[in-house]
Parts: sequence; structure tokens; C-alpha cells
Amino acid sequence: MLLAAGCVSEKPVADAGNDSQTEGVSENVATEQVGALREAPSEVLLQKEYIASRVKDAAALIEEKGEESFPEFRQPESEWMQNDFYIFVWKTDGIRLVYPPNTEGEGKNMNGLQDSRGKPIGKLFIETALSDDGEGWVSYYWPKPGEVEPSLKYAFIKGVSVNGEDCLVGSGLYADDYILTKNLDECEYFSREGNIFISNLFHPELYEKDVYLDYSIAHAIIKPGEALAPHRMKNPEIHYVLEGEGVIYIEDLPVDLRPGQMVYIPANATQSTRNTGSTNLTLFAINEPAWEVENEEILE
Repeated sequence: MLLAAGCVSEKPVADAGNDSQTEGVSENVATEQVGALREAPSEVLLQKEYIASRVKDAAALIEEKGEESFPEFRQPESEWMQNDFYIFVWKTDGIRLVYPPNTEGEGKNMNGLQDSRGKPIGKLFIETALSDDGEGWVSYYWPKPGEVEPSLKYAFIKGVSVNGEDCLVGSGLYADDYILTKNLDECEYFSREGNIFISNLFHPELYEKDVYLDYSIAHAIIKPGEALAPHRMKNPEIHYVLEGEGVIYIEDLPVDLRPGQMVYIPANATQSTRNTGSTNLTLFAINEPAWEVENEEILE
């Protein structure tokens, strides 16, 4: 699949003088790391367990010390307040008792609190605390500190008694710190060869953290009458058609394309795709290893 320049950074081609034994050792280390990851619990499970345990610990402290525990939750760089992690406490009538990020917000009634999409999270927090289980997770969209766009967040809520009065204690985690999500409408498209637009839905180089995956998913839009130039990939490639009609030529052999169809393209096979319909031809192109400029040869 022909990708747009600038979609991903171009990795430097390996030095021809690299020792093959060193490369073999690196591959073995990478394999061992992946194997260890498969055996270990997931990051998101560990963080969920951590948040839930911290909320339960906070609830136990509140049950023991009542309001005298509140200053501990407001102490920066303490066990109760680090980076994006903090403990909040409400009464079940909605009055906020503890809010470490902004103590000026304490004392406000949060019963009508809604998330960025209008979800009534204030009422949901209270309902969760007063439920038969007395605890649970609530999902909502909320901007990260210093950001404007909302991110998916999950809060663990637990009912607690403060001086005999029903209250709730909670804390949360941002899902995209552990679960990567992306919508096509968030992708940046690049134009190539006229009315052909391509974006990276997924590529490991798009993320600062190691995702331990080495494949890429490109989303291509080919306008009616347009065609991708003939090219070859050093790796096999999968195309999956989402909508529209067309034909892909693999070593000059035509394969008709229709929605829901998968096409496997062998490594080093000359390919070219043309939109033969009256609407956009859209498809996913999946490469393993992840697409790199040195793996593609554009043919004249």
C-alpha cells in the first residue's frame, strides 16, 4: 500500500556492517520480552486493581478517622495524591467534601455533574455508592489535566460512612493510558496521486510507549476513476474492502473488489488498485512488519 510521506517517521536503514550475531541476540531479547508480557497480567488490570485497592484503603481510613483523614488526601506527593491519582470524597446528597486538584471546589453540590457528553455522572457516582454492592466502576469522558479534548475515564466508587452519614469515596484512571483507541475521524489524511487519501489508523511509531506490536493498519480512500500507482512491498500485505467497487491487479491478474472482501498480496508482488465504481473505494491495508519506506518500491 502506497502511504503518504510524513505519515510515520522513517527509520534509518540498518548499517550494512552490523554483526549478524548481534542482530540475533537482539531478536532473542525481543522474543523473551514478548513472552514475559504474555505471562504477566495486563497493565490495565494491574491499574484497575491498584485504583480499587487505594479507594478501599481510603474508605477504611475514613471509617477509622472520619473527617480527620481528609487533610491526608490533600497532601501533594503523598500516597494519596501523585501525578493524576487522587482521592475524592462526596456526601451522597452531592456535596463534595474532598477534591485535592482544586480545594476551592469543595463544598459544592455535584449532584448535577455531567461529563463532556452529557452523561449524568454525579447521579451515577451516588447511585453506585448506594447500590446493593456498595461499589463499582463508572465510565465517562473528562479532559486530562492541561488538556481540552475529553478522554475516556473510569472511576471506582465505594460507599463509606463519615460520622454516621452516607458518603462516597472514589478515584479514577484514564483509559488511553493503557487502552489505545482511535477513530477514523481523528486520523490525518494525506493526498497522493490526485484524489487518493491515506491515513494511518494504527502504526507503532505513532505512540511514545512500546505497544509490542509490529504491524500497521492504513485507511485508504480512492475516489471514482482513480488508481494507486503500481508498487511492490517486501512483505505480504492484507487488503480489506470497507465500501465501494474496484479491481486490484496482482502481477497483472485482476481481482474484483467488493465490500467485506479480504485480499492477500504476496511479498514482492506488483500491485495496483483502481476504483471502478461511482462512489469512494475505501479499504484497510495491513502490513507486517509495520510499513516502512524502505519496504516499498514505487514502479514507473
